[in-house]
This record gives sequence, structure tokens and C-alpha cells, in this order.
Amino acid sequence: MTSQPSMTQAGHGQKSPGAPGDPGSGLQAGLKNRHLSMIAIGGVIGAGLFVGSSTGIATAGPGILLSYALVGTLVVLVMRMLGEMSAANPTSGSFSAHADRALGPWAGFSIGWLYWFFWVVVLAVEATAGAKILEGWIPAVPQWGWALIVMVVLTATNLVSVGSYGEFEFWFAGIKVVAIGAFIVIGGLAVFGVLPGAHSDQAGLSNLTAHGGFLPNGPGAILTGVLLVVFSFMGSEIATLAAGESEDPQRAVTKSTNSIIWRIGVFYLGSILVVVCLLPWDSKAIAEKGSYVAALDSLGIAHAGQIMNFIVLTSVLSCLNSGLYTASRMAFSLGRRGDAPKGFARTTPRGVPQTAILVSVAFGFVAVFFNYKFPDTVFLFLLNSSGAVALFVWLAICFSQLRMRKIIQAEAPEKLVVKMWLYPYLTWASAALIVFVLGYMLTDTEHDGRETVLLSLGVAAVVLVIAFVKQKVAGDRRAAVAAQATSGAAEPVSSDTRG
Repeated sequence: MTSQPSMTQAGHGQKSPGAPGDPGSGLQAGLKNRHLSMIAIGGVIGAGLFVGSSTGIATAGPGILLSYALVGTLVVLVMRMLGEMSAANPTSGSFSAHADRALGPWAGFSIGWLYWFFWVVVLAVEATAGAKILEGWIPAVPQWGWALIVMVVLTATNLVSVGSYGEFEFWFAGIKVVAIGAFIVIGGLAVFGVLPGAHSDQAGLSNLTAHGGFLPNGPGAILTGVLLVVFSFMGSEIATLAAGESEDPQRAVTKSTNSIIWRIGVFYLGSILVVVCLLPWDSKAIAEKGSYVAALDSLGIAHAGQIMNFIVLTSVLSCLNSGLYTASRMAFSLGRRGDAPKGFARTTPRGVPQTAILVSVAFGFVAVFFNYKFPDTVFLFLLNSSGAVALFVWLAICFSQLRMRKIIQAEAPEKLVVKMWLYPYLTWASAALIVFVLGYMLTDTEHDGRETVLLSLGVAAVVLVIAFVKQKVAGDRRAAVAAQATSGAAEPVSSDTRG
């Protein structure tokens, strides 16, 4: 693995456990370029796109395209900022390590632990979603049994080596990419009436305006749509975390950053455009079956529901696999910087942070238990209290980039191979948009937006308090050591004077 100079610099005095690549001392470069390419492409396609888009369409009509475009633009800008910092310094801690150095140890500690918390809760959500599909296919195994099997298998995959994670993710992401690409091509042909044998009498570009107009529920529905789709974009940043374990980290980050525009344009805007052109936005089928299943049904494709279940299951397993990887690498980074137990930074001879993986999956299992035993109380609290973390992470990336640009320019300007456009204006505009979305969520009582923001802010406040207390204790300890060293050096002098 490429050396990580800022891990030491950003580690507020913590010494690296060893040279990266040495057995038991650090992560290793086990991800190939094809792994990183597919992780970058598949990282933007989450199960939320397939499952949650129907609610957004019902809320905003064809105008949901503007909601996706708005959030997609924001993600492109945030990823550009992250790409600038990560290309200059690829590290498994990614934005947490950058925040540590740019804003201070409190920022790296807080955003790192919040991000870890987000992903261990996601593990439970995805494991349960996958178990429901599998139970429908093989009811002899109970839902909790399937959740256990899925978690154990993917934990074992991550424990073997980073290469095994990359291989699984390569195929998971590949299936998603092929499936959604085929959907866009077939659906597009049907929209223009050139797909033979398709039952697409309702299809056409006229669906964009014929049923109450492009914005049937008014312009305000665009913002409501933003709240509904923003969280389906979480995961775009995984490629920058994984780059630290790739053959050529800088190239991997640069490539994934430069390709984010077409990835979002094709997979999100392209597929949603096909859906709203194949069917009227107010079709009962979209609400009852889900947007993609209803679209496939309208084409007369047999077993559309089962086909979509397979694609959703693949997306769920991909998200679960990446979630475990991401949570463990963030825990590893926190351990290296002294913000988590030292054991988190220990790796096996294969370069796997075993303790970080096992602790992360243990919390995932606990969350799964809460989901089955207390779904409307404890688990709902966990879900809502981690819901706005994506926006907190993006905001931290904005403020980190504002400082890191100056640091990189002063120390190593040749490393600015990726640059944020119109710096610092677009960075400030992105931060303002994120704050606006958070503020708008506080007015949303229909979709639990207010509760999500308030609970997430509450958890963030607790983590921040811990971070500042930890920083103060560390500062007091350093001051005490310095004072002791000073007094120890002064003693012989006073003794000689008296003599």
C-alpha cells in the first residue's frame, strides 16, 4: 500500500503502528484497478434507488427528476472536494482523516464515529431487507436465520482479505450495473415505440406533462422530493476509502471523481426518466408494486417482480458488504489516530483489521436484534438518530476542503491533481445548500424529517462533547508532561547554584 504521510500528521501525535504493508502493521494494497472501478460505479447504485423511488415519484410527479438532479449535483460537488483531498493523500480514513488535519482532532473524531455509527445501523437495515426476500423464496428458513447467514457469510468474506471483499463487490456491482443498463435500454426503446412485443401502450414522453403537468403538486414538491431521495446517494464516497488499499490510490481516486457525473446522470436520472415515461406518475401500479417492478410489468416482461427482487437482493448484499468494509476501515483509521482502542488498528498478516471488522459486525448483530425485537422503539431510534449523518459528513467535507486546499498548496502543490471547480465559491454554495436541506427537514413532519434531524443532532452533540473532553484531557496530559520535563531539567541547575 502507498505510504500515508498525513495519517501521522493528522493523528495528533499518534505514531503509526508500523509501515503499511508489513505483516500485522497495516492495510495492504489488495484491491485491483478493476475492483476500484466497479466499486466506484456500483457505489452510487443503492437499494434505495429501487425501493424508495416510488414514494418520491408519488410526491413530486415527473418533477422528481429535478429532485434527483439537485441532489446529484450536490453529490458531484462534494465528491469533487473529497477527490481533491483524497488524490493528494489517499487514506483509509478518507474525509475523517482530512477533517482531523484540516479542522482539528475533534472534527476527525466526531465525523469518524458518526460515520461508523451510520454504517453499523445500515448493516441491520440491509440484512433484514435481504432476509425478507430470501425468506419469500425459501420460507423453510426463518427471516432471522437468513439475516444471520447473510451477515456471517459477508463477515467471513471481509475477514479473509481485502481482495475477497473487492471480488465480491466487483460481481455484486457488476450485476447492478448490467441490470440497470439493460432496463434503461429496453425501457428507452419502449418509450419510442421500437420495442417489438412490448405491452407499452401507456409509454411515451407525453407522460412527463400529460397528467397534471411536470410539477402536478407544485414547485414545493421538488424540495420534499429532495428529502426523500438524498439518502439513496450515500455510498458515493466509499471509493475514496477503498483507494487506500489499491494498487494506484491517486489514479483510482482521480478516475472515480472524474466519472461521478456520468454515473449519476445515467444510473439515477436515466433510469428514473425511463420509469416516468413508461407509466403515468400517478399510476396505482407504481404505488402498489414499486416503480421499477411496475415499469417492467408494463412492458409485459414475465416474472418482473422476481427479477426485481433478485436485483434488489444483489444491491442489498452489495450495500451490506461495502457497509461492513467501510465501517471497519473507519474504525481502523480511528484506531491509528488514537481516537479508538489501539486494537482497532491491528491487522492480520493479510492486512485485514480483524478486530475492527468483528466489533463493527457485533454492533450490526445487536442492531439486527433490535430490529426484530423492538422495531418501533429502539431500532427506530437508531435509524432516525443516524439518518442525517450523510448530510453531516458532506458538510464536514466542505469545510475540510476549504482548509485543506491551503495546506496542500503550501506543502505539496504538485499533489493537486484534482481541483474543486470555482474554489472557494462552489464549496461555500454546497455547504449552504446542505444547511438549507437540514433546515427544510426540520419543517417536515410528514416523512419524519424533523425527528431525524433532531435525533441525529442529539447524537452528534454527544459525540462532540466526548471529542472535546478527550481533546482537553490529552492537552492537560501533554502540559503536565511538559511541566514535569521542565522542572526535571531545572533541578540540577538550582542544585549547582546552591553548591
